[in-house]
Amino acid sequence: MSFRENLINARSHIIFLVALGCGLALVVKLETMMPDSSGPLILANNPKTPLAEAADAGPASAFVSVEPLPLAITGQSSVEDLAHARIAWRYFENNTNPDTGLANSANNYPSTTMWETGSYFIAILSADLLGLIDGEEAEARLAPALETLAGLRLFDGLLPNKAYNTRSGELVDYSNKPVERGLGWSALDISRMVAALGYVQNAYPQLAPRVSGVLRHWDLDQMVEDGELIGGNISDGNLRRDQEGRVGYGQYAAKAMMLQGYDMVLAYDAEAHLMVQQVNGQPIPVDDRLHRNITPAFTVSEPYVFDGLEFGFDARSHRFATAIYKAQEARWRETGILTAVSESHLDEAPYFAYASVWGGGSPWAVMSFQGDRLDSKRTVTVKTAFAWDALFGTDYTKELIRALAPLGDSERGWPEGLYEIDGSTNGSITANTNAVVLAALAFRAHGPLARARQ
Repeated sequence: MSFRENLINARSHIIFLVALGCGLALVVKLETMMPDSSGPLILANNPKTPLAEAADAGPASAFVSVEPLPLAITGQSSVEDLAHARIAWRYFENNTNPDTGLANSANNYPSTTMWETGSYFIAILSADLLGLIDGEEAEARLAPALETLAGLRLFDGLLPNKAYNTRSGELVDYSNKPVERGLGWSALDISRMVAALGYVQNAYPQLAPRVSGVLRHWDLDQMVEDGELIGGNISDGNLRRDQEGRVGYGQYAAKAMMLQGYDMVLAYDAEAHLMVQQVNGQPIPVDDRLHRNITPAFTVSEPYVFDGLEFGFDARSHRFATAIYKAQEARWRETGILTAVSESHLDEAPYFAYASVWGGGSPWAVMSFQGDRLDSKRTVTVKTAFAWDALFGTDYTKELIRALAPLGDSERGWPEGLYEIDGSTNGSITANTNAVVLAALAFRAHGPLARARQ
């Protein structure tokens, strides 16, 4: 085969590597203005001036004193780790549709979003890394799902709808009922899917043409504007374009899009809308805007553990994550109440809640999407416990795992966790929780997913 033919066959890999290089270069450039892991943040144009002095002790300076916890990568999986991973993988064995290759968002519920489909792809890669499946099975699962994604009917012909039926691949609303036009698109959900596609392209080069086919089908330019993420929402029958992404989620999504060569300079900038709230002795990063212009600002564990498990922390997110984790440990030490909070499904109405470290104007608030308080639904979440344990491996995270380990169901997977109010089980079983368990256990043995070698 000639050099020219080899070059043509390798074009998708070359494009990915160029985009990866551009994204990493942008991250490095931005991090010249971020604190490193050992000292105060220094302004790039004046290496002798700490941020606390130059910015008159602005919000970001509150994190200079936060000492990032060391990562707990061991390079191996214990017998217990593999047993826990098998429980998580059982969920996906039970909930993958053979016709579309898509996985259900919740046990036996045939609907999904791009966020949850991204979680499924990450679960496949993690299961392969852990030896639960081999590369051949991983590709056999990914290939039909990629084919479905490349042929999805899109919202207004532009981008994936906010929800799809996993059996038919049709556009649906959040109750899984068909909708002709769709609901709009979520830039955060699609960004998570884009991250997962990048991991697949890197781990399974032979699937790179299929990944390229998906990305060509989606008009990603529609969700990026002036360095920010833009979501699409229906208002009175018209498409409304809204800035999307708050502190934590915004930076995670920005990294994903940067790997595809997009300008995410404002989305990656956490400081522009950062306020700091003290919770149990820790500075907690909170966005000063409403969540999706509806719900009062809140901070949960989710985007920070995803950042660490998948990309590997940058200097800023490592400090933010450390403070968010330490606040949860401090609450346990002060009250004796196990605490591992994030967004989670519920097994009863309203079926979803954001359990925050800070939210709605107070610490430890639990809120619905509409901003109603639901503190009785606070859950000690399985996914958060496994993620913090893999990332930091402290005595407290081990205590969390001991308390939650009996919940694992070898026939169905891991449930969401324990309701704090009475210790009963939050029995909702979901793709996200089981995917995070797999990603956490793969991280312990192999490090961040973006760098792991299949």
